[in-house]
Amino acid sequence: MDNQGLVKQIWQDIYQYKTTYVLMFVLLMSAFAVIYFTHLNRQTTTELDQLLSQKDQLDIQWRNLILEQSALAEHSEIEQKAESFLLMTRPLPKDEKIIKIP
Repeated sequence: MDNQGLVKQIWQDIYQYKTTYVLMFVLLMSAFAVIYFTHLNRQTTTELDQLLSQKDQLDIQWRNLILEQSALAEHSEIEQKAESFLLMTRPLPKDEKIIKIP
């Protein structure tokens, strides 16, 4: 009989302070939400930093490729002008002479 009275008293206390318990629950859920969204924010910031670093590396690679393209185009242009204006041709392998300097 004493156990039933205790259980009844506990339920009465819970019912009496239900607003307090609801507010405590909401506060706890709010705290967990702050923790979760802070974690997501940190992950997103880390991913953004990695993507910006990758962008910088790709930008450097692109600039190097542009330089290489301009260097190759310049060589091709010189070779074309030598053939057309100066009537120069590339020697055949049998016509090449190798000179050895002692």
